[in-house]
Amino acid sequence: MGRTEVKSTRDAEPSLLKVLGNWDVLALGFGAMIGFGWVVLTGDWITSAGTMGAVLAMVTGGLIMAVVGLTYAELVAAMPKAGGEHNYLLRGMGPRWSFIGSWGITGGYITIVAFEAVALPRTATYLFPNLNAVPLWEIAGDHVHLTWALVGAVAAVVITAVNILGVRHAGVAQTFVVLLLIIVGLMLVFGSFTGGSTANMEPFFTGGMGGFFAVLVVVPFMFVGFDVIPQSAEETHIPARQIGRLVVIAVALATVWYVGTILTTSSAMNAQELAGTDIATADAMGKLFGSDIMAKILIAGGIAGILTSWNSLLLGASRLMYSMARAGMLPAWFGKLHPKYRTPVNALLFIGALSVLAPFFGQNMLGWLVDSGSPSIVIAYALVSLVFVLLRRREPKMDRPLRIGGKGNGGQLIGIAAVVLCLGLLSLYLPGMPAALGAVPWLLFGLWWTLGLFFLLRIPGGIAPGEHAEEDLLERLAARRRR
Repeated sequence: MGRTEVKSTRDAEPSLLKVLGNWDVLALGFGAMIGFGWVVLTGDWITSAGTMGAVLAMVTGGLIMAVVGLTYAELVAAMPKAGGEHNYLLRGMGPRWSFIGSWGITGGYITIVAFEAVALPRTATYLFPNLNAVPLWEIAGDHVHLTWALVGAVAAVVITAVNILGVRHAGVAQTFVVLLLIIVGLMLVFGSFTGGSTANMEPFFTGGMGGFFAVLVVVPFMFVGFDVIPQSAEETHIPARQIGRLVVIAVALATVWYVGTILTTSSAMNAQELAGTDIATADAMGKLFGSDIMAKILIAGGIAGILTSWNSLLLGASRLMYSMARAGMLPAWFGKLHPKYRTPVNALLFIGALSVLAPFFGQNMLGWLVDSGSPSIVIAYALVSLVFVLLRRREPKMDRPLRIGGKGNGGQLIGIAAVVLCLGLLSLYLPGMPAALGAVPWLLFGLWWTLGLFFLLRIPGGIAPGEHAEEDLLERLAARRRR
């Protein structure tokens, strides 16, 4: 089978539906980033680095992600296809590097989907203190209860089903929940202006550089999601240039959200009070308005964040697995589209099954998932930033509807800066660094990449990067099967 035959076979296959508009795409990207972390982690950020130290770390992280986001913006405008990183790395670095980048970001997405499946019952306990019933087992000192775990497991089934029914349904659900999230955020800001105090924000800085880095290392996990926009690019009906712009807008909005959460929470409670809270942001909301009901409304916003992030990243991970399967990098089973809804049904079922299982490992899984997924995310970002630079040099005349940095060398400088910043961020996870990861996160990280190595070694070497790299890969795989 030659390249032309491979291409015509691929063109004849069922394709994803183009149903997403501007707001749908922005809601997917922004909603993916604003999960549950802002509810449970804000107190830790403030106690680790102080109010302004946490703000500085989050702004720094936002700027790093914005620089990386600029490289994504140009690439998604040039190659608006499902799979995002998969396509960019195929074009600029070849199949094996494409797999490494795609596997990294898929691993990051799956850890967050699993995180949200654990975070939901964790949040529900705040609203329903008697939720824990029918004890099952103990993991790392945490007692897991059947009723608690079933909250996350049942939600996983529902969200997976919504995604199988079609991206349009998922987009409508995302839009509704993002609006609810924004309303809760505005209420928190209003409460801070009327009932908060700048005196509570002191000390502004604490923990030194260790505290700063302790907040900075969670940035990849908190901001992952803007890259869901490239994953869904094949399902949009908006100009490619606009898709790229929405990537950058989503990162900016998320930065504003996290900074606002830090400032409003710290204005409500002093450092000593924050240290004694269960869920700091909810307790802060209750204190600002002098009402437990308002704390529960904030928790409703947290649940909205869980659902938006969960929905978006399930969509993104499934599209990546679909794209890798379509290119022969993963088993063809993952590349099957639902005959009616044209969604990657098997990829969705696989990720959905993992998220059903996650709550049965208990709430300590939250920290492990945050830590284990972050290095994989940064590896993918570093590779995308690198391929941005390589494509600028190798294919200067490639059609780029959105050209970052103008016609000169500004774009190259942005790409190099993104690579350097990602490598610097990656180094923070290593042993001996102020925010080094623990043993369990490294174990989960190692297991994911060991599985990836099995698939990587099945990909033929010697295939040149370029516009036809995927067709060349499929042709080589077909020839291998005939032998």
